[in-house]
Amino acid sequence: MKTAHDLVAAAKSRVQEVPIDDAEPVIRDADVLIDVREADEFAAGHLSGAVNIPRGLLEFKLSASPALQSRDLNILLYCKTSGRAALSAAALHEMGYLNVRSLAGGFDAWAAAGKPVAKPQQPSFE
Repeated sequence: MKTAHDLVAAAKSRVQEVPIDDAEPVIRDADVLIDVREADEFAAGHLSGAVNIPRGLLEFKLSASPALQSRDLNILLYCKTSGRAALSAAALHEMGYLNVRSLAGGFDAWAAAGKPVAKPQQPSFE
């Protein structure tokens, strides 16, 4: 029986991961930067310009959004540590997307490298 780790390892062998040190120009050139973490993770901090589409909804949201249906979109995915992003990238490849990559190490590696993190402003009621 395969474990989640086995599935992630298999996905990572099939998708291209972008190292943190090379990520900034890839992010700039992406047609869409997708954070596949859950909404609460996204709200706690994310990469600037990212849209949040949780892993469990990704295929459905892309299929339902005309702006995201073009199979030649340049897509960069990330999650917390890169497992969900690798699984997501593999699924998008299976759907026929041609230019899908994931961020090696995910959000945690990005933040640990001192890269900028966007945090939504919470309203103040004081």
